[in-house]
Amino acid sequence: MMKVLIIEDEAPAARRLQQLLESHDPTIQVISIIDSIEDAVQWLKNFRHPELIFMDIMLADGQSFEIFEHVEVRVPIIFTTAYDEYAIRAFKVNSIDYLLKPIEPLLLAQALNKYRFISQSPGNFREIMESLLLSQMKDTDARPTFKSRFLIRSGAQFVSVETPEVAWFCFEDKLTFLYTTKLKRYMLDHTLDELEKLIDPYLFFRLNRQYITSFSAIGSVHNYFNGKLKVYLTPEMENGIVVSKEKAHYLKLWLNR
Repeated sequence: MMKVLIIEDEAPAARRLQQLLESHDPTIQVISIIDSIEDAVQWLKNFRHPELIFMDIMLADGQSFEIFEHVEVRVPIIFTTAYDEYAIRAFKVNSIDYLLKPIEPLLLAQALNKYRFISQSPGNFREIMESLLLSQMKDTDARPTFKSRFLIRSGAQFVSVETPEVAWFCFEDKLTFLYTTKLKRYMLDHTLDELEKLIDPYLFFRLNRQYITSFSAIGSVHNYFNGKLKVYLTPEMENGIVVSKEKAHYLKLWLNR
């Protein structure tokens, strides 16, 4: 039986992770779910450490890296988060894997298999950690660059729009359009799904099926019904854009950086 601790401040995410773990292996026992840095530090100081910890990076009271400043964590950790910008830092504190939300069952299974491999070689734990860190650093260095401009056909000519000039992308009337900060509209050949892979996720966020916005185009954000959010973009749009409850949390994290 594998005993697992979950440190996650979003109750739905914690429940889903627990269900995924139990579905993958019924012998996995989630011994506790903790939702803050303070409670995690107290728990780790007073209870016997589990065999594996799943830890969200962004908690309500700060980044979970602060936990390691107050208590020594002697077991492997699998970090979960909405963004990959903390990957290198995560692999410096006993992390054996780094799962992006929403967590995919296949990637979770691969992470658990990696844990099982490491647990069978406890004497080589530090060497394996260093190897994973070096591998992650190489992967980071090898990441492709994102688009810096779009060459768009406009009538009989081509127009070059640099990425900082993009306010948002949208899908309307079965076509994809790019809107600039000056409210000029250009039709694109890419779908929104394709654009997500081409643009920097640090600068752009997928609000829903119809809109991808740039960070600078966010005018205001308002609470909406049932945990949803309503986003108003600038230059001014006539109507706000509704963001689902599931994406609302990640939008807040993206904005609060």
